[in-house]
Amino acid sequence: MDTEMIPKFSSKDEEVDYWKTQALKYKKSCQDAQEELQEFQEGSRELEAELEAQLSQAEHRLRDLQAENERLKNEVSNYKEKLEQQYAQSYKQISMLEDDLSQTRSIKEQLHKYVRELEQANDDLERAKRATIVSLEDFESRLNQAIERNAFLESELDEKESLLVSVQRLKDEARDLRQELAVRERTADRMSAPSSPTSDIDKTDSAVQASLSLPATPVGKSIEHAFISQKGKGQSYVYFCIYTAQKKVYFLIRV
Repeated sequence: MDTEMIPKFSSKDEEVDYWKTQALKYKKSCQDAQEELQEFQEGSRELEAELEAQLSQAEHRLRDLQAENERLKNEVSNYKEKLEQQYAQSYKQISMLEDDLSQTRSIKEQLHKYVRELEQANDDLERAKRATIVSLEDFESRLNQAIERNAFLESELDEKESLLVSVQRLKDEARDLRQELAVRERTADRMSAPSSPTSDIDKTDSAVQASLSLPATPVGKSIEHAFISQKGKGQSYVYFCIYTAQKKVYFLIRV
């Protein structure tokens, strides 16, 4: 207590009363403080109990959280290992895919080159085909011409064979005529008189008539005329003119 605030007393009783009043005042303040202290202590104990309960709960939750944290750490570690494995596998797969991509690109380039070569070969084949078609058409034209010429030659060959047959027949006829002339010459020799120009003409006419009286020529051919001329003793010639489908042929046969 501050001494300056202590009043001056006029008597002892007044001082005693003052101090009694102060004592009661302080006593009451002390009791109030003790009550407040007691209330505070009770509140503190309740608060402490509550805080202890909360602390216990917090510690229990902390243990749970720590366990959960450990579990999560283990899961994170497992996930990390799995992620690393997956990353390694992905890296390997990416490397393999890159190799496959490079190979595919190389194959694609080769295929493009092969396609270009095939297109070039196809163009060459098309040109060769067109040239072959032109050559084939020319060959067909020449073949047709050769076939026509061959047919013409075959027809001429057939005509030649027919002419050979006709010539052989005419030779036979000429031989017969020669024999007939020989017979007539012998008959004339038996006669003592010499042959006159008139008798030679008669012999020629008789030979022509004999030749005209022979069998007809093959079908498709005709004899225009056949006559015998004598040139000296023992030499006679027979002239023939044969018509065919293509030409007219003259023959001179010695009899």
